[in-house]
Amino acid sequence: MKIAIITGADGDMGMEETRAMAQAGYHTIMACYCPKKAQEKCEKLKKETGNGNIEVMGIDLANLQTVRNFADTIKERFGRVDRLMNNAGTLETGQHFTVDGLERTISVNYVGPFLLTRLLLPLMPEGARIVNMASCVHPLGRLNFPHFFEKGCKGCFMRIWPYSNSKLAITLFTFELAKRIKKLGITVNAVDPGIVDTGIIRMQMFFDPITDLIFRPVIRTPLQGADTAINLLLSEDVEGQTGTFNRTRRIVSLGKKYTEHPQMLELWQRTEQIVMPYLTDEAKSLT
Repeated sequence: MKIAIITGADGDMGMEETRAMAQAGYHTIMACYCPKKAQEKCEKLKKETGNGNIEVMGIDLANLQTVRNFADTIKERFGRVDRLMNNAGTLETGQHFTVDGLERTISVNYVGPFLLTRLLLPLMPEGARIVNMASCVHPLGRLNFPHFFEKGCKGCFMRIWPYSNSKLAITLFTFELAKRIKKLGITVNAVDPGIVDTGIIRMQMFFDPITDLIFRPVIRTPLQGADTAINLLLSEDVEGQTGTFNRTRRIVSLGKKYTEHPQMLELWQRTEQIVMPYLTDEAKSLT
């Protein structure tokens, strides 16, 4: 039995990714912040795909203990993970902080996925695949420490800055992790879904009509946004492809500015310090 995990699986793109994995015959775990709300969508997907092996499990990427609890449950119940889609994301209205003392956007979009991936790596066989949800706004990102973790950004808080910073971080994590686990035969790639008609772009702010006017011509449906991620998870054409940034089923060359980013190692080390209390001995040894 092959196991696939999709975080934020009850969201717009998450539903499409879950549907694709279920149709491909995977036992698919919908890792969701609100399990009760997700259950209805889970039942719908079971009927649509004909795959009864879809289930909901709770996880809060803004609470690192729940990430550890989730990983422990996966280990106890299944003992393996074949596909991990770090799909969940948030764009916070206002500055919010987690129980771990992190800015919420940074925790949900980056630190939580970092910890989850590290914890699940020991369960992944050769040929397993990890896909991280990046964004077209990563060029706006800056890693000003310690502001990055504690406040989301340096200076005045505007929600686009923590979001962009988190997407730069998940991109750099992808590149660094790919180098560290290549010997294991496990691949990890990042994907830019484009501007997608999801809850994140439907910001419900005073400037939304202007945003809509500018972006409506290029906005993608959730299925279009999820397509590249699904391809990276399932296609034989990308077998062995790792450490890449992808858009519309193509590798995008970001250049040494990102692949050899001067803060890449520092980001890894600082993040590892934060998640260290939740790492298993196996997780520590693998990277």
